[in-house]
Amino acid sequence: MASTNDHPGESAAGDPVKLIAVRDSALSVDEVFRALGDDAAGGVALFVGTVRNHDGGADVDALGYSCHPSAEAEMRRVAEKVVAEYPVRALAAVHRVGDLTIGDLAVVVGVSCPHRAEAFDACRKLIDDLKHEVPIWKHQRFSDGTEEWVGAC
Repeated sequence: MASTNDHPGESAAGDPVKLIAVRDSALSVDEVFRALGDDAAGGVALFVGTVRNHDGGADVDALGYSCHPSAEAEMRRVAEKVVAEYPVRALAAVHRVGDLTIGDLAVVVGVSCPHRAEAFDACRKLIDDLKHEVPIWKHQRFSDGTEEWVGAC
């Protein structure tokens, strides 16, 4: 993603989209939370997606995420739609790619808004739209030796 400052994935000062990134290293809830700080925000909502040990009744051993080169740009597009729909003061979203193990953080998103209800609603919209619209794919490996690709994570 092209950045307007010296920190890749971060926005310029007046932009409420503070952090958008796809990374192949461990994610940090603290990093996302820090990006959401705003004196006019009375509510901060975070969603943390973790790798669970089962899916659809099958035991999951591990999984990997891969993405299209446009993934960060698509994440920004989704983020900007959320900012246009809700009174977002700050927004951040980071998704992991590569091989992950049970318990690893796969995605961390958050928003800050003037009030808690707005923050909850905007955060839910953000994660739901990221899951459905951003070209990131999940490859699950099950204990019985089977595997599955999921079109969007």
